[in-house]
Amino acid sequence: MTISRPEPSRGAGAKSAIEVFARRHRLRPMELLPWVIAIGVYFVFPDYLALGAQVLATTLFGLSADLVLGYAGIVTLGHAAFYGMGAYTAGYLAAHGVGAPVVGLVAAAAVAGLAGLLSGLVILRTQGLTLLMLTLVVCVMLQEAANKLTSITGGTDGLQGMEVSPVLGYFRFDLYGNTAYWYALAVLFLGWVFARTLVYSSFGRSLTGIRENVTRMHAIGTPVFSRLLIVYTISAAMAGVAGALIAETTQLVALNVLSVDLSGTILVMIILGGVGRLYGAFVGVPLYMIAQDRFSTIDPVYWYFWIGLLLVLIVSFARGGVLGLIDALLRRLRGSR
Repeated sequence: MTISRPEPSRGAGAKSAIEVFARRHRLRPMELLPWVIAIGVYFVFPDYLALGAQVLATTLFGLSADLVLGYAGIVTLGHAAFYGMGAYTAGYLAAHGVGAPVVGLVAAAAVAGLAGLLSGLVILRTQGLTLLMLTLVVCVMLQEAANKLTSITGGTDGLQGMEVSPVLGYFRFDLYGNTAYWYALAVLFLGWVFARTLVYSSFGRSLTGIRENVTRMHAIGTPVFSRLLIVYTISAAMAGVAGALIAETTQLVALNVLSVDLSGTILVMIILGGVGRLYGAFVGVPLYMIAQDRFSTIDPVYWYFWIGLLLVLIVSFARGGVLGLIDALLRRLRGSR
């Protein structure tokens, strides 16, 4: 007598997929650590809140760059183009009577996102060195355009005369950076929630697959180009928001927000923290900016040499950045038990 096995219900596969999806999105206690530290900084270092706001805004910039580099595998030297466009958009609005901070953020995201979409339609059709050079050229072209359009950007003198309204009409920006710090922290938190949801979604997993083996992703029918274009546009919009944050909290926009040096620096920051780790920017940006402050104080002329040496050591002995080094140490500790 044969015993027939009951066929699994059609909903079983969907249920297991939902369970896996829920596990990926489950918030782990360690993920709260950056936010606990950020809140603690406000009370422990009240004299450094203005610098802290810049660190938070730059962290959002690093998070946006890591989406394209760490997850999609798009190597770019021109990400500052979108950061600078966001800064100039928010700055121009504030200098011409539209100083509402949230309006500036939305406008910056729209302008930078549109720039990312249009440039991505051309750039992302290339690969390797050609792609790298095209991203660099876009950044250089925009910086030269900003230098020429002095009536709009202020040229080498920078965009001045900004008047940023209180946040939500109640919280006025002060000289001590109290409002700027909380404002930057709130925007970074929203950006982190969005990025976390994105990378743990099926879309985010497909980006990782494209980074690891683009040929196989083509073979299984994944629309590779459209996925890359979407994440490139999203990343550009996030970078624009980060630039707008810097413009609104410092109330000054200079040409260096469009520089290739800034694009290279943000890559160094996320490499220090750990590429493709979501929290690499949270580690790399503060580490770099604190090291820059300390090294420039100790050696004002050759401080960049020490930054380079630090990067060489990290890349040589911690391939996954600081977060990779921490993971390796934890694995070793667990193995010794």
